[in-house]
Amino acid sequence: MVIGNTARAISINCLLALSAGVLWAGSSSMPVRAQTVTIDSEEADELTEEFNELDELTELDNGESTTESTDGRPLSQDGSVLSLMGAQRLMEEAATAVSNENYSLAVEKYQSARQVYNQLSNFYQDLASSFSGIDILISSSHRDRALETAQKRDEATYRLALVHRAQDTPDLAVPLLIQIIRSQQPTRELGENAYRQLYELGFVDSPFPDSQDVGSTTPVQPASTLNN
Repeated sequence: MVIGNTARAISINCLLALSAGVLWAGSSSMPVRAQTVTIDSEEADELTEEFNELDELTELDNGESTTESTDGRPLSQDGSVLSLMGAQRLMEEAATAVSNENYSLAVEKYQSARQVYNQLSNFYQDLASSFSGIDILISSSHRDRALETAQKRDEATYRLALVHRAQDTPDLAVPLLIQIIRSQQPTRELGENAYRQLYELGFVDSPFPDSQDVGSTTPVQPASTLNN
C-alpha cells in the first residue's frame, strides 16, 4: 500500500485493507465530542504497521478458527455466533465492510466481535473455576480457552480503537485503549502498543520507556479474563 508523503488525514480504508480482520457495553458510543486529529504520512505508516503486527499475532489462530468443522454439535458449526469461528467471521465481515467504505457497519461488526469474545472468555473462566479441584484436565482446558478468547477480545478492541482514531474520533479510542492496558498490562506487546497510541493522541504526557528501562524482573501477565 502506498501512502502519500504530504500530511493528510489518514483514510480508514488504507489502514484496514491489509487486515483479515462488546465486552464493555456502551464504551464505543460514549456521548463525547470528538476532536479532529490530522495524521501525517509517518503516523499513517505506524498505524498500518500496527495492523500488520496484529495479523502476525493471530495468523495461526485465525487458520484454526476458519477451518470448517466436521463436528455435528450445533455450537461447533460454522454458522454459530457464540463460538471462535463466529467471532472470527465478524472480524472478517468488519474488514470487508471497511474495504467497501461502509465504516458504520465495520464498527458494528468489531463491537459485536468484542462482545462475543468477551462472553466466551467469561464463560470458559466460569467453567474452569467450577472444575477446579475436581478435574484438573478439564479445568486447565477451559482456562486456556478463556485466556485465548480474552486475547482475541483485546485484539478486536485494539483494531476498533485504530478505526476510531483514523476516523478522527480519538475520544472514542481512549477508553478502548485503556481497557486493553488494564487487561493486557503494559508489559505485554499489545498493552505497550495501546499505551503508545495514548501518547500519540496526547492523552498521556509520559512516553513509553525504552525496553532497557523497563524492569527485567516484572512478570508478564496473561490477558485478563475478568473484564466485563
